[in-house]
Amino acid sequence: MLSAKNLYKKFASTVAVDNVSFTVEQGKVFGLLGPNGAGKTTTIRMLLNIITPDSGEVYYDNLPITEETKNHVGYLPEERGLYRKGIVIETILYFAALKNMESAVAKRTAMQWLERFKLEDRAKSKIEELSKGNQQKVQFIISVLHDPAVLVLDEPFSGFDPVNQELLKEMIIEQKAHGKAIIFSTHQMEQAEKLCDAICVINRGKVVLEGSLGDVKKKFGKNSLHVEFRGDNSVFNALPNVDHADVYNNYAELRMKDGQEINAVAKYLVDKVSLQKLELVEPSLHSIFIDVVGAQE
Repeated sequence: MLSAKNLYKKFASTVAVDNVSFTVEQGKVFGLLGPNGAGKTTTIRMLLNIITPDSGEVYYDNLPITEETKNHVGYLPEERGLYRKGIVIETILYFAALKNMESAVAKRTAMQWLERFKLEDRAKSKIEELSKGNQQKVQFIISVLHDPAVLVLDEPFSGFDPVNQELLKEMIIEQKAHGKAIIFSTHQMEQAEKLCDAICVINRGKVVLEGSLGDVKKKFGKNSLHVEFRGDNSVFNALPNVDHADVYNNYAELRMKDGQEINAVAKYLVDKVSLQKLELVEPSLHSIFIDVVGAQE
């Protein structure tokens, strides 16, 4: 278990993180969410003791985190952190040695992971010869190789195409099933909604929303409609009884005004477009994020 208690960090006149607290449980994926520049990466660096908070504490298993306990944490940074001229397998084994892994075990485990990512034939390639997505796979392998109890993933899907996003999602779910406490930091709400058990949304350094994903959705569950249609999406610009509309080419997510029924919307749309589907649903994390963060802009 990893906990942050009242973390605060200021750079010059800018408060980057302002009194942020949360706890990540074993066997759970915790979403540390927010727009770019919200303070997510600064928070993560304080969790890992890369930078020191001006005030506040970080605990691992209810004890202050130390250099020794840091070996129980795996970290996938947002930015590429690999020496471009380095050889793939040598780079992985170097980081394994930093985590005190026995050499033969590290090499065997590294090759198993490379095979899973279909990179075994690139083991002796230079990092710079890999695509951005494959470089990200190598960084993921480095983060999980020593079988950490806590896994910190900062924008892990960066550089991945849809196929590899699904592969990585499976890997994260597998790590969760093995009892890992996972911090998943992103501004991609669709991925967060698929993976997270609980979330903490940070904006301008402050926590603006937190809780289990189910509780958060229940809190914002205001008569949301999912509509699939064929026709001109401009008809959604002036819908009766609708407070907010997220409209795309062939579907829309609508949030009804408080106390309003959906009948008026249905009657209006049936004359304007070809309705394929209309159902009452819980709001997406994307729409909740827009509501909460957008209200502060």
